[in-house]
Amino acid sequence: MSLERILILDDELVIRKALEEQLRRKRFSVCSVGTLGEADEHLSKDEYDLLFVDVHLPDGNGTELLERVSSMSNPPLVVIITGYGTVESAVKCMQAGAFDYIIKPFSSSQIDVLIKKARDYRQLVKVNQFLASESTVSGELIGKSGFINQLKDVIRKVAPTEATVLICGENGTGKELVANELYRCSARKSAPFIRVNCAAISESLIESEFFGHEKGAYTGATQRREGRFELADGGTILLDEISEISPKVQAKLLRVLQEREFERVGGNKTIKVDVRVIATTNRNLAQSVERGQFRQDLYYRLNVFPIQVPPLRDREGDVVLLAKNFSQSFGRKHGKQIKGFTDDAIVALERHPWPGNVRELQNTIERAVILAESGQPIARGHLGLFSMPTNVAAPQVAHAYGHGEMSGPAYGGGYPAAPQAPQGNGGYYDAAPPSYSQPAPPPPMPPAAPVASEPAAETAPKSNAAPLPLDEIEKQHILSTLEGTEGNRTQAAKLLGISIRTLRNKISAYREDGEFIPGE
Repeated sequence: MSLERILILDDELVIRKALEEQLRRKRFSVCSVGTLGEADEHLSKDEYDLLFVDVHLPDGNGTELLERVSSMSNPPLVVIITGYGTVESAVKCMQAGAFDYIIKPFSSSQIDVLIKKARDYRQLVKVNQFLASESTVSGELIGKSGFINQLKDVIRKVAPTEATVLICGENGTGKELVANELYRCSARKSAPFIRVNCAAISESLIESEFFGHEKGAYTGATQRREGRFELADGGTILLDEISEISPKVQAKLLRVLQEREFERVGGNKTIKVDVRVIATTNRNLAQSVERGQFRQDLYYRLNVFPIQVPPLRDREGDVVLLAKNFSQSFGRKHGKQIKGFTDDAIVALERHPWPGNVRELQNTIERAVILAESGQPIARGHLGLFSMPTNVAAPQVAHAYGHGEMSGPAYGGGYPAAPQAPQGNGGYYDAAPPSYSQPAPPPPMPPAAPVASEPAAETAPKSNAAPLPLDEIEKQHILSTLEGTEGNRTQAAKLLGISIRTLRNKISAYREDGEFIPGE
């Protein structure tokens, strides 16, 4: 609800009491006063969403209040009420910033219509403010492979329903595009679509981002703020990378999914919302539940309809199709005419394993467009692709979801088929990291015979141990830094010169490999 606190300013007690009683029945917080001075006093202490203001008052004209509230950081809507209404006065009030204008005597049905209008307007303003500050994902699902055709069919079936959807897949596969398609094809496509990147919001603020906060709830909370669930009321909310939220927020999120209600941080009023939930994850949540990292009851609430997004390496024929589409898009962006790809560039695109999936391909093509000459095709050298090591052992993966009943081309009553084991990239599948073969050490030399006349020369011992791979060295350095900071991730990230999000992702990968994380 974007409309909660209402102030009534009218010098007629009967009007005030009648209007106050009607609004209280609708569970609004209502305050009524009879003079401009009393109204100013209340406005200086509390925030209000809607004001009913009479024109003729004992200490002035009610329209004077319009100019005062317009300078507030979060100005309320003002409805002018008068018993001496004219077209000219109505026009002047609307030009001065009034939301609406009604004439006494008014009926309860008029107030009901006005309240609904004000509530819809308030939410629309809040949603537009939010969307203006957020970057939105645009685009469409491009591809002709069997996996993509099957994925499009599943989206077509589940989108019109109200089912909660859990979108799973590796980083860069296009999970947000799938969520956008679900929203675009749903019955809520004309309602708000609010996105929350759970991995990008700090643990201390994510509860406020989800549910909002009241004024004074914590240091810096200078005014009341609606959360993302409240902004999405009547529409759809996308919880991107849902596996990153803390156990405390998981418990509160479970209640929202079950009861569709919550309280703002620092508040005690229960707010009910009607939202459809779509979540994404690059982890195997079933395994996270087994390890105690994710609540089992929340997992089952989210996993009503799971959708698997295939990695790019399993989408036969889609790489070149996507590359051509990206080249045209980035050509327009950078003002270049790109004439396709050379034959050896197409071969390089098809042979590359694309561990970063569609996102890696997209970045590769944009770089190539910048390097290529306008009016010429993209050559292999523009792509900057390097062949992968031939001695990398591909991780063995049994199942994408951790279930044991995936034997046919599709499973779970219409979900896309589980892709095959990835080549050279574990990603969402939580597979063990690739191992690199090392040359066998040479056999030890036989000891030399002692010489009687001279003592044996002392030599420094030599180690036959093979050097560690770079990723192992990095892991040991990160873990030792964490141990030195006693598990303080913020301090460790500063010492390592990386972002806290990068450190969090590294820790998650090490935890999944069974490593002990200092401070946990």
